[in-house]
Amino acid sequence: MLSILIPANNEAAHIGPCLEAVLASDGPEVAQIVVAANGCKDDTVQIAESFGTATEGKGWSLTVLDLPAVGKMGALNAADAAANFGNRAYLDADVLVDPALIGQIAEALNTDAPRYASGKLRLSRAKTWATRAYTRTYSKVPFITHGVPGAGLFAVNATGRARWKEFPGIISDDTFVRLNFAPEERIGTAAGYDWPLVEGFAALVKVRRRQNAGVDEIRARFPELLQNDDKFTLSLGTKLTMMLRDPLGFTVYAAVSMVVKLSPQKSSSWERGR
Repeated sequence: MLSILIPANNEAAHIGPCLEAVLASDGPEVAQIVVAANGCKDDTVQIAESFGTATEGKGWSLTVLDLPAVGKMGALNAADAAANFGNRAYLDADVLVDPALIGQIAEALNTDAPRYASGKLRLSRAKTWATRAYTRTYSKVPFITHGVPGAGLFAVNATGRARWKEFPGIISDDTFVRLNFAPEERIGTAAGYDWPLVEGFAALVKVRRRQNAGVDEIRARFPELLQNDDKFTLSLGTKLTMMLRDPLGFTVYAAVSMVVKLSPQKSSSWERGR
């Protein structure tokens, strides 16, 4: 049994394909989908509600929450309050899961020991040249290639979810949850999912700035969680190899990092770069 919680803010272009992919899952036999629409001014709610019949036909249940603008953390907390099951998967509305993924996650969480699970992260094919170039290098950094990053999709069992109460008012929910678990408590499944990066250089800077600010915020507010960080760094030799093999990709990636370093985010609010 699994509750699949999807916060969504003006995701009319994405919530349909996201739900189609979830409902094409091989398992589990019993599951609940909660779409927490947060201050939507488009058709996100109506599109999500249109999947009611398909969800019932699968033997699952669907709850769509039409919330005011409470922010992503508010949407996550509202979805948690509506969840029927202790084992929970938190899924961004622009993510597309493999058919086998949700079932494999449910299996990984089926234990009394605290568990965190996610699938193999694949970066979606980008449309703009800047994001395509950035993706080629970003896909090779340790955050993507090592461990269980959980960007866009992470899941915890009931024992693991008991480690915190409500989601705090922070920027980075995925980092916060991941660092609530030691590396040996994190399970990576064989199946995966597609996670899109934002399009264009300016948007990449905006999101990277927010990501860095989110990590800094957790370091300041929850320093005890850093003991669970399994962060790897790139050696100088690896960086040189990456630069020689893909000069454009490495240059764009490095340029985004440099701009962010020179102009860090001052606000602690959550925002989507798309």
